[in-house]
Amino acid sequence: MKTLFVTDLDGTLLTKEERVSRYSNEIINRLIDDGMLFTYATARSAVSAEQALSGLNVNAPVVLYNGGLIYKFATKEVLRSVLFDDGLKSYVLSVLNDGGIHPFIFGAKDCSERVAWNAGSETEGMCRYLRRRQGDKRFSAASGREELLDFHAFNFKCVGPKEQIEAVWNVLKYDSRLICIFHQETYHNDYWLEISPREATKANAVAFLKDYLHCDKAVCFGDTSNDSDMFDVCDEKYAVMNADSWLKEKATGVVGYCEEDGVAKWLARYSGFCAGF
Repeated sequence: MKTLFVTDLDGTLLTKEERVSRYSNEIINRLIDDGMLFTYATARSAVSAEQALSGLNVNAPVVLYNGGLIYKFATKEVLRSVLFDDGLKSYVLSVLNDGGIHPFIFGAKDCSERVAWNAGSETEGMCRYLRRRQGDKRFSAASGREELLDFHAFNFKCVGPKEQIEAVWNVLKYDSRLICIFHQETYHNDYWLEISPREATKANAVAFLKDYLHCDKAVCFGDTSNDSDMFDVCDEKYAVMNADSWLKEKATGVVGYCEEDGVAKWLARYSGFCAGF
């Protein structure tokens, strides 16, 4: 039986330092070398995910922007993308701005990834996000609305206090054209709202990959709300110990904490690999 293993990153495979531990890296690479088909599904972009996973030799196409992009790193090939049309992109930005929120907009222009935001609007949460990514060539502060919308957009990301972010979520979540994921930041007290076109889901992306790779079975790992739909389509789904309690209830089982290599240890046991534990 050909099985595809798919993991979320933040809060699931990654540690609080936003990286894969040396132990997990070694174990998963050895399992991949032995033929395990392994990838990830994340809200991150290609650049951000690749930096966090330095040294991990993923051998299947990856799911980025919560399903907005399926990408083959080996060949630099886009297998599937889901973009905002111009009208919907403009509408979402207007709703966010009316709520006092200035988002990061993730997308592409001239075949290169781009992340834009309104110059001078940076909140504490936005500044923290930017500091962690100093020197990232994708980032571009826009001088106005026209420049902010002048590229293909996969995803809007908003960060701030719970009350402010939740108020806008309560407006946009009822729009049938959108997927809106509202959750607390994994490593801080701020809340995030991630907005994508309706078809851009981890569930759709994993289903696509399962078919594309001719797999009989898909097994996934996750920790929070943006993994919920992926759990719905996978044959087996495992929540890490630090996952939201309601996600654990949906899971086939619970693995160890992300800080304690829960995913890698489960994979090692599943594969009969002696990992020294």
